[in-house]
Amino acid sequence: MAQQTPPRVLTVAGSDSGGGAGIQADLKTMLALGVHGMSVIAAVTAQNSLGVQGYWELPPEAVRAQLDSVLSDIGVQAVKTGMLASAALVEAVADVLSDVDAPVVVDPVGVSKHGDSLLAGDAVSAMRTALLPVATVVTPNLPEVEQLTGVKVVDERGLREAAEAVKALGPRWVLVKGGHLPGDPVDLLFDGAEEHRFRAPRHDNRHTHGTGCTLASAIASYLALGDDVPGAVAKAKEYVTGAIERGFPLGSGIGPVDHAWLWR
Repeated sequence: MAQQTPPRVLTVAGSDSGGGAGIQADLKTMLALGVHGMSVIAAVTAQNSLGVQGYWELPPEAVRAQLDSVLSDIGVQAVKTGMLASAALVEAVADVLSDVDAPVVVDPVGVSKHGDSLLAGDAVSAMRTALLPVATVVTPNLPEVEQLTGVKVVDERGLREAAEAVKALGPRWVLVKGGHLPGDPVDLLFDGAEEHRFRAPRHDNRHTHGTGCTLASAIASYLALGDDVPGAVAKAKEYVTGAIERGFPLGSGIGPVDHAWLWR
């Protein structure tokens, strides 16, 4: 009996040698949620549970070649972008994705879980002007909101202002992640008129490496499976909350979330 091809989701991001974030987290999430994950590697990191010891960008032409290879033959039902370390990479990816007829989820990765910078200064401007306008959903955390817009959020009341500031940069939907605020996490999804708030319990677990990558990849996966944006975000939040709850120690520092928790 012929097998049916699952929905196809492409991640464009950096490789995490420790396996907890980046391309590795994206592909694990996609497998767990029942889509076929494909990858365009934009950078390679030397990374473990203690932090990022170094990263090396791929040339823009290598990233374009990977994109062209997948898109011209296999096609996609959704795309997720993560670590794009330089303006040249951001602009190259944005140029290609502007012609893709599929949802694009942008995780504007600026700083690692350990506080290591993963975005050159000139790339922030390129993110604002080139990539965010092609995004179906952008998923900044609060430091990334401040990096992109200058808006600093200190409590839940500031989430709407933050979402409006990011929305002004051109994405269709903004998901402002409030996990850096005290108390149980609340995220705000906003499209310029419609607002949704997603709440979840805060688990007493320090092993949260890869949460941003995992959430954005889960949103892209659910969009590829046919959900609308609010539905995809709701399901992705449920998935990542379960993965955080079951995060496990690895090495001497911050361990990863458990991408396979649905199977255990």
